[in-house]
Amino acid sequence: MLKEERQQKILEILDEEQKIIASDLSQRLQVSEDTIRRDLKELDQQKLIRRVHSGALKIGPPVTDFEKRQKISNDLKENLARKALPYIQENTVILIDGSTTNLQLVNALPINFKATVITNSPPIAMALAYHEQIEVLMIGGTLYKQSMVNLGIDTVEYLENIRADTYVMGIYNIDDQNGISVPTISESLVKRKMASISTEIIGLATADKLNTVSNQIIGPANLLTYLVTENINPNIAKLYTKQKIAVIQ
Repeated sequence: MLKEERQQKILEILDEEQKIIASDLSQRLQVSEDTIRRDLKELDQQKLIRRVHSGALKIGPPVTDFEKRQKISNDLKENLARKALPYIQENTVILIDGSTTNLQLVNALPINFKATVITNSPPIAMALAYHEQIEVLMIGGTLYKQSMVNLGIDTVEYLENIRADTYVMGIYNIDDQNGISVPTISESLVKRKMASISTEIIGLATADKLNTVSNQIIGPANLLTYLVTENINPNIAKLYTKQKIAVIQ
């Protein structure tokens, strides 16, 4: 098998199975592990995969600005929002960070819903403007325009004096072994702090974000109490339920 054919086969296997192990690929493709590692290195350099310690993961969806993401997969995001609603309790303190899926969740809240919502996302705060029974606390900081969230030391310091019942975390990338990750260190610091002050954590993630990894690790996957996602392969769901995460499909 030529190198180009082998690398195409690797991409096909990864697309189907979400993650690949170098030693397993070596046996399946009948080449040495060194050859597989070289293939994975080349594919990683071409930004076709994300190489990790024992093999490789799929590349997650591209990081684009908030406005563009608002126009992508809206039906899927609305569906995730409906699935998550039963786990959002009234008369509690709810921490919600910025994501277009989280915005769909906020839009799905009944108009008479009663709660305190704390957010670092201006679009989410604005979406709650007409919910008279929701007290909205807006966290300050430096506006990161790509994600439309406030970040920085002021944001983290504000969170020092808060305790939340539920944290709805926007998910960029999640993998059962490599954990929850984001592209920037400033977002990882804020999300890590939000997780540390919350009793339960709900993550809403479309299937293309599962078994992917980015540069800045927030923490292990089992930070999440609930992972709300699409109908996915049972073998993939099992990777998360083994960590005592309730997978809501």
